[in-house]
Amino acid sequence: MIIANIVALSIMLVGCFNWLLVGVFSWNLVTWICGAGVIARIIYAIVGLAAIWMLIQLIIRRSRLFSKDPTSGGKNN
Repeated sequence: MIIANIVALSIMLVGCFNWLLVGVFSWNLVTWICGAGVIARIIYAIVGLAAIWMLIQLIIRRSRLFSKDPTSGGKNN
């Protein structure tokens, strides 16, 4: 589960960086790499699914997203 959270967070960060570029420079990295076709839409869908995954994990686990021990609350004992 930890690996899935790290992968989802990484995908979300790439998506956030893309939106930063769109907002500041009006330049879309995904469209530049893939064009405005189906592949770009698939990438946007993957970023959205990663965000939903992380939201669900945040609700379920709260502060224990990247902790192996579910009882530690993210603290190393």
